[in-house]
Formats: sequence, structure tokens, C-alpha cells
Amino acid sequence: MRFRGNTQCASAVGLLLGLLCAVEAAKVNKHKPWIETTYHGIITENDDKVLLDPPLIALDKDAPLRYAESFEVTLTEEGEICGFRIHGQNVPFEAVVLDKSTGEGVIRAKDKMDCELQKEHTFTIQAYDCGEGPDGANMKKSHKATVHIQVNDINEYSPVFKEKTYKATVLEGKKYDSILKVEAVDADCSFQFSQICNYEIVTPDVPFTVDKDGFIKNTEKLNYGKERMYKLTVTAYDCGKNRASEDVLVKISVKPTCKPSWQGFSKRIEYEPGTGSLGLFPSMHLETCDEPITSIRASIELETNHIGKGCDRDTYSEKSLHTLCGASSGTVELLPAPSSSANWTVGLPTDNGHDSDQVFEFNGTQAIKVPEGMVNTNLKEPFTISVWMRHGPGAHEKETILCNSDKREMNRHHYSLYVHNCRLILLLRQDPSEAENYKPAEFHWKLDQACDKEWHHYVLNVEVPSVALFVDGTMFEPFLVTEDYPLHASKIETQLTIGACWQDNSGHDNDTESVSEPTSGGNARMAQFFRGNLAGLMIRSGKLENKKVIDCLYTCKEGLDVQLPEEVAAAVKVEFNPSQSSLTVEGDDIDAFDKVMQHISYLNSRQFPTPGIRHLRISTTVKCFNGESCVAVPDVEGYVMVLQPEEPKISLSGIDHFARSAAEFESQEGVTLFPELRIVSTITREVETDPESEVAEGADDDPTVQETVVSEEIMHNLDTCEVTVVGDELDGEHESLELDMSQLQQRGLVMGSSNLGLVITGVNSMANYEQLLHLIRYKNWHTEALFDRKFKLVCSELNGRYVSNDFKVEVNVIHTANPVEHANNAMMQPNFINPVHHASVDLSGHNLVNAHQASVVPSAATIVIVVCVSFLVFMIILGVFRIRAAHQRTMRDQESGKENEMDWDDSALTITVNPMETYEDQHSSEEEEEEEEEESEDGEEEDDITSAESESSEDEEGAEPEDQQGASRQQQLEWDDSTLTY
Repeated sequence: MRFRGNTQCASAVGLLLGLLCAVEAAKVNKHKPWIETTYHGIITENDDKVLLDPPLIALDKDAPLRYAESFEVTLTEEGEICGFRIHGQNVPFEAVVLDKSTGEGVIRAKDKMDCELQKEHTFTIQAYDCGEGPDGANMKKSHKATVHIQVNDINEYSPVFKEKTYKATVLEGKKYDSILKVEAVDADCSFQFSQICNYEIVTPDVPFTVDKDGFIKNTEKLNYGKERMYKLTVTAYDCGKNRASEDVLVKISVKPTCKPSWQGFSKRIEYEPGTGSLGLFPSMHLETCDEPITSIRASIELETNHIGKGCDRDTYSEKSLHTLCGASSGTVELLPAPSSSANWTVGLPTDNGHDSDQVFEFNGTQAIKVPEGMVNTNLKEPFTISVWMRHGPGAHEKETILCNSDKREMNRHHYSLYVHNCRLILLLRQDPSEAENYKPAEFHWKLDQACDKEWHHYVLNVEVPSVALFVDGTMFEPFLVTEDYPLHASKIETQLTIGACWQDNSGHDNDTESVSEPTSGGNARMAQFFRGNLAGLMIRSGKLENKKVIDCLYTCKEGLDVQLPEEVAAAVKVEFNPSQSSLTVEGDDIDAFDKVMQHISYLNSRQFPTPGIRHLRISTTVKCFNGESCVAVPDVEGYVMVLQPEEPKISLSGIDHFARSAAEFESQEGVTLFPELRIVSTITREVETDPESEVAEGADDDPTVQETVVSEEIMHNLDTCEVTVVGDELDGEHESLELDMSQLQQRGLVMGSSNLGLVITGVNSMANYEQLLHLIRYKNWHTEALFDRKFKLVCSELNGRYVSNDFKVEVNVIHTANPVEHANNAMMQPNFINPVHHASVDLSGHNLVNAHQASVVPSAATIVIVVCVSFLVFMIILGVFRIRAAHQRTMRDQESGKENEMDWDDSALTITVNPMETYEDQHSSEEEEEEEEEESEDGEEEDDITSAESESSEDEEGAEPEDQQGASRQQQLEWDDSTLTY
């Protein structure tokens, strides 16, 4: 029994120990706390309590059961929640544990919240348990949960008016739909409390009302005699019924009488180039003072007669414009811009004040002769004459525009175009081979345009026996045609002149003036001089211009435009003149009329428009029921100010100095002048910058400056590139500049050449011009006396309005040396210099200093060299140690900047120095350095060197790093002769 009792006791003790072990085991912190993944909260403005959904509760599986069978178990810290942690920057909230055992917590604001500063807050939160043991070791944390808290607004702000005072002026006797608008704002963050729900006029007994949007209008017609100014006090209410903190004062002035006029018109209207169309009268309306109107007619005129040829047009050459407008080939330009290939207009006064339009001035003393062969007009074929002309009041004398007359003796006029008493007259004599009968010979047009001092475009389509004249795109019939007999047959050559008629002094001598012309010769004179301006004089043989091309040549790039609203298109009639410089608007509905006027705009489609003023004038006629002009509306004048466009800078760059062998110059292909030419156009504009960023960067020079200059590339056309020879002119017997004509024709360009160079003309892209210039070759099949040749390239746009830099290229000729003649020099070459075996050597950026002179060494010079070398041998040996030490010092200096260059050991070299050669080399190197310094100062440094050039000029290219060593080495090779006794 004792044993059994002891056994039962042992069993009870074991059960108790097991429970105690379970309790000890429960103290192990195995699990992480758990919380929800997302919480949404609401907090009221100016409060710190957050209402969360769901509530903030953290659970932990380490929390033991409170009762296990009949034994009470004490709750341990491993299952308790000790805290919450908020993650995020500047989070204005904190989380607090309310009950560690249940894990319950709350989130509250650190300070009172302000909805106007921030409406919503988002951050993350984690729960932490209490860990193991009394020191809280092995503390575990839950996953991160996202908390979204919205701040509820309270109506704490009152409305505030944007302006302190509002003013308006009205005419007496008129009721307005709206006189002015008052506007208040509320700083509350919510839609409900920030919206203005109502405006109210506080001043009693005034004839005005205000609606919920703040628009004030009068409730009755106002009388100037009764009240000249009304002062109203207006308040506002937000949707939370808060009244404005301060009421606003509104002053409404009453005008005594109504004056019909245009209202809302701005006198100055600025137009920025490249912005498309610009509305001229967006807020304008016609005040008719409630008169019973039956019709309104307004004429809007844009005056541009002072801009170029009457308005803004493309200033390309006339020949290029014909190409752009689709005219067929065969056009000859008789008044071209002066160039090396077209120099007969050199010295003729030009009108340089009109944005590079090629305009020539004739004042009654100048005339020019067109070179022979330029025009070969067969009068049997149809032909076209076109010209821009500005001519003043007509004189009684004839004023010749174009004349083809006998070169000597008879002075007969074969055909001519002239002005006489405001008449334009074309003289066209028959060919002498035709039948001897009367045929039309003179065609007369009486034109106001011929004497109004304005620019006009004239086109004559001649197809014998009829002639059609177009002036500014409008066709005119001749009012008089006279007939004449054919000319008598003769072998006298003719002279084509512009600005006068050529007549020999031996012929008719009446009404002539002498002109000093070095090319005229003899006693020749000019007669019937023209007084005015001419431009774009063209002749085309074999085909007539069609109306589409004529309109294209005349059409302005600027003008008026209007986009009619659909609702008023039927009620108002709009008509334009051909050049769109004026329009008329007619209608009987004043509201529709105002809408049309508000949609009139100015448009300039040029990429680089002419800056300056374009005057505007509006003339208005108003009629009433009786058909009379019952309302007199005064004219309105203003102007469009076209701002200065961002002008392009055309830059030419590439290899500007290289050498080629004489064989290449004499080859069939010749030498390419511009192999790596680049044409780039940039514009420079000012942009506003943030002043705060400037202060942050330390820009304390001038805090008011808020612009900075930036450059960007743009694409546009070129119309001329000219290659000229620098120095002696080209000798056609043994040198030339050549370009494949098929390449020109593919791009629709034309080339002219002379002994001064060549000129490529025509409108085309910069890329196409660049490709063509790459193909220009220089050939010289007599290079014995040629050592270098220099050329200059200039490109331009818009007939010389924008001109590139002068890109100069120098080409050196390498004459092949005779090995026998150079035997002595070859023996003196150091072993470490590799001989050049290339047939062509490129020396980009280097001058060849008298390379041809080294082919023969005079015998006298050889004797001097031998004597000097013998005399200096012992000094060289004595100075070898100094040379070696200096070389080692130089090598150490070179290694710091040129680690990758090949070094050599010259300690074992025996050096023989020719003092005369050293002297010559020093002077030649000094000349090279001076030339390179001048080139660097001019900004013409060589940057682009092709791989072919670097290979073919390995020795000379390698001399760039080695020349620096050579220069220092040469200085070190100089001897100290201070101790010598002579």
C-alpha cells in the first residue's frame, strides 16, 4: 500500500510538472502580431481624434489560454502588444496602445489638423509585441498596414472679393444684359464651403441687380441728369452661409449721351512670328445707340504698301519663285542679284530698306546692258514678260523698262516695254521676213497703277497678234492697238537694255542723255530713261504663264482672314480683294455683324516675316429705314506690330586646310574641295528662367534678369551658294571648278560659272545643298608652278537676307620628290621615322612649308653644311651628357600628359646637327605657329579629321604630339657657346 501510495503521489507530481513545463514553453515568443492590411480614418479640422474603420486592434497567437482545465494560468508578456509604430516622412499622427492584453489602440493627431494645408494623409503602421522575458528580448513586429485619413473641413473662412473696388461706365438710356462682374473667393478646402452661392447688393433703392454669378445689370434706363455715378455696396455668401469678411464698393458712371462707335478696339496689336493667325478684334462691338438699323457695311484695310513689294512676300530670287510656283523652265532673270556669274547689275542702286527684296532704283540717269546671249527671243514664238514696278506720276517723255534696239547705225527699236503718260505700252515690230503688210505693233493700256507710286506686278503674255496683260493678277484689255509695217531686213546686231533704250550717237540724236559706261565704247548713248523702281524682270520664251502661276507670283504671304461662325454665315456677306489686304463685311443683324468682326484675323505664313508696323483702318457705313446714313460711325485706326523674328545663323564648317598630291589635281576626277562640309542653321532665343533657381545657383549679379539665351537647330531652305577663288582668277587653260550637271538637274538647281568661281542658285533644302557642295571638284593639269590654292564658300537664304560665314579652304599641292635628288637628305633621317609610301598625303590643319624646295640641295649649301658639321662634332660629343639629362627630364614631363605615346631610348644615338637646317626649321616652325595662332583667333580650328587623312599623313599627324617633344628637344640641342673662343 505504501508503494502504491507513493506511485499515486508520483503521478500527481508529474502532472503538475507537465503543466509547469507547458507554462514555461508558452513563454517562448513564436508568433508575430497581426493587424488589418488597410485602415480608413476621418478627422475633423481643428481636432486631433481619428475615427478608424476598422478599429486598430493587434492580435498575437503567443497569448495563452486564461484557463487550462482546473488550473489558473498567469498571462505572460509574450502575447501582449507593447506599441504601434508609424512610418512616413513628417506624419502628423501618432499611434497609442490602449490595452496591451487585447492589442487595442488608437491613432490621434499630434496637432490640430488644417484641411486647407492638406486634405488627405497616407502612411503605414506596424504593431510590436512585448518580446520574451523581463527585458523584452526577441520582440516581433507585424506586417505594415496602410492608413488613409481624410480631413473633414469646417466653414472657418469667409468669402473675400478679388478686387477692392469695381468700376464701370454705361451710356444713359440703355439697359444692359451685363455691366460688370464682381467675383469673390473662399479659402475653405471643401466644395461646399469654398463655393460662393450668392451675391447681394447691400445699398438700398438702386436700379441694379446682381445674380448668383456676380453679374450686375441695371433694372431701368439710366438718366445722366438724375444721377452721374452710382456707388453700390455688394457682399457675398458662401454655401455655408458665411458672409464676406468685407463688402466691396462698385462705382458705375453714367455717360450723358450715346455716340455711335466701335467699342473694345485695341489700337496696338502685337503679332509674334510663327504663331499662325491672330484675332484682331476679339472683344469689339459696334455701338449704334439703339437706332433702327437696316444695314451695316464695314471695310477693313491692312496697309502694307511700305513692306517690300507691297506686302510680305518671299524674298527668294525671281527665278526661284517661278520654280516654286510651278513655272516651266526657260525663264531668264534680267535683274539678278549681283554675283560672280551675273555681274551686270553691279553698281545699280538698290533699295536696301525693304528687308533684302532685290529692288533696283532707276533715277533717270542709270541704265544697264544685258550681256549677249542671255535672251534669245524669237518673236514668232509665244513669250512672257513679267516685272515688279513702282512708278510715280507720269512724265511727258517715254520711260523705258526694257528695250531691244539696233547696236549701231539705225537705232531701230525691235521690241520695248515703256511707260508714257500713265500708260503701259508694248512695242513689238514684225520680223522682216514676214509679208509686207500692216500688223499690230503697239499695245496701249491706260492704268492708274502705272502712276500711283505703289508696287504692282505686271505679266504680259505675248502670242502674236494678241497680248494679254495681268496687273496684280487681274487681266486688262488694251484700249488701243496700233499697226505698223515690218522692219527692213538688216544684219545689224541688237542690244538689250534695262532702264533706257540704247541708241548710237551716229543715229537719231534727239532727246538723249549720256551715260558713263566703261563697256559701251564709241559714241553710244542711252535715251528714254526710266524713273522708278524695278524688280524681278523676267523673260520666258516658248510658253505663256498660266493664271495659277501668275496668282502664285503675286500672292502675299500676309493678309486678313476670317472664319465665319456657322450661325452667322448666312446673315453676313464677306468679300476680299485679290491680295487679301482688305475685306468688306455687310449685314443687317448687328449681333451677327459683331461676331463676324470678332473673328477677323491677321495671318503671316512666312517663316521669317518682315518686322514692323502694318496699319489698320475700319470704315463703317450705317443705314436706317429711310435708306439714309442715319448714324455716323467714326473711322477706327490702329496697327499690327509684327515682332522681330528669331533670325537664323547659317554656319559652314568642315576641313579647311589639307594637301593632295599633284597627280590627284591632274587626274580626271580632280580634288574634292568640301569633302566633309556641314551646313547647320541655328536660332538663338531668350527664355525666361525661374528667379528662385537663379538665386539657388548663386546668380546674384542682377536679380531682375530672368532671361537666358539658348540655341537650337532649325531646318529651312537655301537659295544660293557661291564658291569664289581667293587670289588669282582661274586660268581656263589649265584649271577649272566642276560639278556634275545631272546632280544639279535632279534637285532643280542652276549653276553659273566664271573665272572667279561658280554660283549655285535655286530654292532647296540645306541637306541637298550640302550634298551638291560635296561633289564640287577642282582640277589643274599644269601643277608644276602650283603650290597652293585658296577658295571661299558663302551660302545665303531669301536672296541674301541671311548669309552664312565665309568658309575658306586652302589646298596644298604635294610634288612627288625624286629619290636620287634626295639621297643626302635620306641619309640624315633618324631611324625611328617611318618613310611615307602613300601616293596622297592629307595634312589637315597643317601648312606645308616649302615642301617643293627640298627636292634639290645646292652644292654651295652642301659645302657649308659639311664644314659646319666638322667644326661642331667635338662640341656635340661634349654636350651629349647635357642632352641626355635634358631628354630624360623632358620625357618625364611628357609622360604625365601623353602616357600612350611611343617612347624611345636615344641614349645610344649619335646626333649630327646641321646648324643651317636648324635655323631654317626654327623659322619655318615659328611661321607655322604664327599661322596656327591666327587661325585659332579667327575661330577656324580644325576639329574633323577623317580616318583616311590620319592614315595617309601618319608622319605629319604623329608630329603633333612629337613636335612638342621636338621643339623642346631642339631647344635642348642648342649648345652653349659662351665659352667658345673664335
